[in-house]
Amino acid sequence: MESLLVSTGVVALAEIGDKTQLLAFLLAARFKKPLPIILGILVATLVNHALAGAVGAWITTMLTPQVLRWIVGLTFIGMAVWTLFPDKVEEDEAKQAKRFGVFGATLVTFFLAEMGDKTQLATVAMAAHYPHPVMVVLGTTLGMMIANVPAVFIGEKLAEKIPMKLVHTVAAVMFAALGVATLLGAGARLGF
Repeated sequence: MESLLVSTGVVALAEIGDKTQLLAFLLAARFKKPLPIILGILVATLVNHALAGAVGAWITTMLTPQVLRWIVGLTFIGMAVWTLFPDKVEEDEAKQAKRFGVFGATLVTFFLAEMGDKTQLATVAMAAHYPHPVMVVLGTTLGMMIANVPAVFIGEKLAEKIPMKLVHTVAAVMFAALGVATLLGAGARLGF
């Protein structure tokens, strides 16, 4: 249960102000059809994060526990630093996929925007850290939905009212705490 709750909270916070959340604002403003946008976000996130979770679980079979602990711990600390620098959405990502309809445009743009994104890398790291990668994938997907569904319904007005610097700082502190805890052996009881 810890893996589900931690991954949900970390990704929900990290996603606020992220380029995929900005993409949700953009798609909502452009298409004004929330249901296919939300479904596109859900499917794209599930597929993307399932792949990331599989990579994280695979990594645990390839590396010694000591090496894995250092890689995961340093990855979390790197995510903390990265979170302090907000992303910008690329207009071309939304334009290129417009021909696929609202659901297709959302699916394609979200999937591509998540490739190499901090939430995808966090999913890999948490899936390598926790013994139940499926719970991590469910948690990171839930975190994405918690951050992006309101963005679809409320749009840019929500972003103006949220203290983005504070949200990014809290997310960075959470990533840093996970990194330090991992480096200090907090995952030792899990086999790391």
